This record gives sequence, structure tokens and C-alpha cells, in this order.
Amino acid sequence: MKAIKYTSYGSPEVLQLVEMEKPVPQDNEVLIKIHATTVTATEATFRKGEPYFSRLFTGLTKPKLTTLGEELSGVVEALGKDVTRFKVGDQVFGTAGPKFGANAEYLTSPEDGVLAIKPSNLDHAESAGSVDGFLTALPFLRDTGNIQKGQKVLIYGASGSIGSAAVQVARYYGAEVTAVTSSANLEWVRALGATQVIDYSKQDFTNSGETYDIIFDAVGKISFPQSKQSLTPQGIFLEAGFSMGFLARAIWTSLRAGKKARTAATGLRKPKERALDLMILKELLESGHIKPVIDRSYPLEQIAEAHKYVDLGHKKGNVAITIEGNE
Repeated sequence: MKAIKYTSYGSPEVLQLVEMEKPVPQDNEVLIKIHATTVTATEATFRKGEPYFSRLFTGLTKPKLTTLGEELSGVVEALGKDVTRFKVGDQVFGTAGPKFGANAEYLTSPEDGVLAIKPSNLDHAESAGSVDGFLTALPFLRDTGNIQKGQKVLIYGASGSIGSAAVQVARYYGAEVTAVTSSANLEWVRALGATQVIDYSKQDFTNSGETYDIIFDAVGKISFPQSKQSLTPQGIFLEAGFSMGFLARAIWTSLRAGKKARTAATGLRKPKERALDLMILKELLESGHIKPVIDRSYPLEQIAEAHKYVDLGHKKGNVAITIEGNE
């Protein structure tokens, strides 16, 4: 089968299209013929090995995992002998799990992994591209932020994969959403459900005098200290990025009354928890409460070009990768 592999950190050119042996499902696994996957900002970070701190997780001198690709949508082609949840021919979507590997024609997944029947109203690219942002934004806002109806919520970086999902999740919970993004995306994020929009190049939200119950930095571009004055007395600052400095600040604020800084390792939650949220996503997608956002689509053979585009930092929602010949 065709797959994308990389054995060293660097520019998108380190990604190579190779032939690999088609995987065989174990007793509790399904074999998925992948129709679509994505390129996320996280995967671009893993590919680059930057910031250097990230190598504590990905490998100090070279990648521990040589295949990328987390989100996927495709068709079940074969079953392990113990599988009962799915059948051959089922259209499914979900994540590849911590070992990645969805940038390929085929992938095996445990039947009790983060996998569900694909939304009936979406194509494979839309289905794959809806997963990661939602499975990050939902637990951040619902669990870590304890979002409530009527609260004022600010989403910084509202046009990216996590940010666009966060805007829609916050509106679903009945919050009043202020979205911070670039001038080109103002009306677009308003259409996703933002009540107020701010062009970060023209206005600093911290100077507006407005305060928010939750400020969610979906792109790791702002800090708790600079945002603190814009929080209500019991407000929460959520950071999707991760650093030792922020972790120390989160611990410090947790020991004190008042405003809090918090983060969450949403990708490290138990598969069972993430699978339950995937079912919620399926229902919200089919009901129209959540809409998938696909900026661009590339064939698997052009994945380096997709990474170059993601590296620019201007994508709206997600960048899809289609597997030609599998559709």
C-alpha cells in the first residue's frame, strides 16, 4: 500500500511516499480502507521537531514514529475474528490513535478505539476534518472550562481547526461568543456563531474594557498575564498550547482563589472517553449544530504541499488529504 513516511525532522520535503505492506487486522481490530485524512498543525510540529521541547514526546534526534496522520474517514474492509461492533462495508470516521498512521491507504484500528459510523450527511473529507478540532475544543470548554449558558466566552484564533470548532461548541452551550481572528475571516467566523468579532491586527481585545468568563487561546499566541485583566473575577484562561512555564502558572493559580489558568491534555484521554465524544460529534454534525470546515484538499501524493500550506499558519479549519483510488 502507499503511505507517507519520514525518518528525520525538517521541512515538508522529509515526507516520502513509500510502498509498505498492507496491515492485517488482529483479532480485535478492523482494517480500514482510508478515503480521507488531514494535516493538522500538531503534525506539522511533529514533522519539524520544533519547538525543541516537543522532541521530549516525539524523539530527541529523530522521530520515534515515522508515520503521521491522526484524523481519518473510510470504509471497513476486513474484520478480526472477535470484532462485533462493525461489519465489512461500514463507513467510519475517527482517529488513528497515539501511533498515528492515517496518512496511508490502509490502517488497522481496535474496534473499541476512537471510531464511529461516519455522519450520513457528510463526505469522507468533511468527516475526517471535523474530528480533531472538536475532540479538543469540547473537553477544553465543557470539562476544563465548565462552560455555562449565558457566559461570555472569547476564542482567540477562531478560524483554525480548534478555534472554529470552539466557536461552534460555545454557541451550542448557549454562550455569548467573541471571536478573535484576521480581517479576512471576520464574517466567516460570525457565520459560525460568533456574536462579536475582533480583528487582532487592528484591535487588542485586552484594551476594550470587556471581561469574559472564559478566554480560550486556541493557537498558543497569547498569555495568561496579558489576558488576566480581561477575565471576570472567577474567570478561566484556557491554553491549547503547552509549555513548562504555562504549566507552572496553572499549578500556581489552582492554589489560589480567583482567576485561573488551565490547560488539558485532550489527546491523551482514554479512548473510551474520546469515543463517547466522537458519538456526540456525529449527532451534532448530522443535526447541523456543528459544521465541518475544510480550507483546502490535496491528494496523498501532494502531502508536502499541504504541509507547506499549514506551515503558513493561515488555514481556515482543516486541510484534507484524499486517497485517490480508494474513493
